[in-house]
Amino acid sequence: MNSATREAFGEALAELGEINPDIVSLDADLSCTTKSATFAKKFPDRFFNMGIAEADLMATAAGLATCNKIPFASTFSVFATCRALDQIRNSICYPHLNVKVVGTHAGPSCGEDGGSHQAVEDIAIMRTLPNMVVVVPADDVEAKKAVYSAAQYIGPMYLRFARLASPTVHDESYEFDLFHGEVMREGSDVAIIACGMMVPRALEAAERLAAEGINARVVNMHTIKPIDEELVLDCARTCGKIVTIEEATIIGGLGSAVCEVVSEQCPVPVKRIGMPDIFGKSGAGAELLDEFGLNADHIIEAVKSF
Repeated sequence: MNSATREAFGEALAELGEINPDIVSLDADLSCTTKSATFAKKFPDRFFNMGIAEADLMATAAGLATCNKIPFASTFSVFATCRALDQIRNSICYPHLNVKVVGTHAGPSCGEDGGSHQAVEDIAIMRTLPNMVVVVPADDVEAKKAVYSAAQYIGPMYLRFARLASPTVHDESYEFDLFHGEVMREGSDVAIIACGMMVPRALEAAERLAAEGINARVVNMHTIKPIDEELVLDCARTCGKIVTIEEATIIGGLGSAVCEVVSEQCPVPVKRIGMPDIFGKSGAGAELLDEFGLNADHIIEAVKSF
């Protein structure tokens, strides 16, 4: 089954609205594409369209949080993390308010909207903010459970969702653990640590590597901050080599987080796969992922380079 994580966000938010009357939703005139419109239709009195005014979006969400509401403030990732960064920093993270910043259409898989709309730096930006938790679900099942977890967690959180549909790699029995990564495949020759849409590609690479006698561990590191240090260190000690892959810049993202852990506590070689120091460009999302090397072929190439 293929589904977009943004679709799962919309479904989960509407379900949460039924359960908790304190859940409110805000959007920047993009609710039909971020899928918060599902919530808006069911709870129009708890939905606020702030218009194309992302600073107001985040500041209003902060205000609602001070009134004991649980705001989910959604827009495209690039607008949430860049246009409204000052408000996220000073009005949400600094006072440690219970706001969930929801970014959709992240990464080059956003596709035809082009480099101006393809957030590649959002993970790095959000990682640097004190008090901010950063979550990048792998598929629709995990996305839905991550939204439920976000509603329970008290504090700022950035949830990153994709526009493009991707394979479902979890079944409904999966239990999401906010602060612990998930070992999806055991292995001892190399560890592949992935997040978001890259998790299915990491699993594909591991299957193909196994056919060649290379036993790869695959880790779904859905929470990038705070990163599961113990799991990263176990990968380093058990496998001795790590490949990371993310649909974002390799500067400051998942790969950097992994390197920070191992360089200080268990130095091993790490190969980072992601966007180099460039912006995205317009094109079909799936084709752009291949063009930028965000696929199983590039993972296999990186593993063999070890």
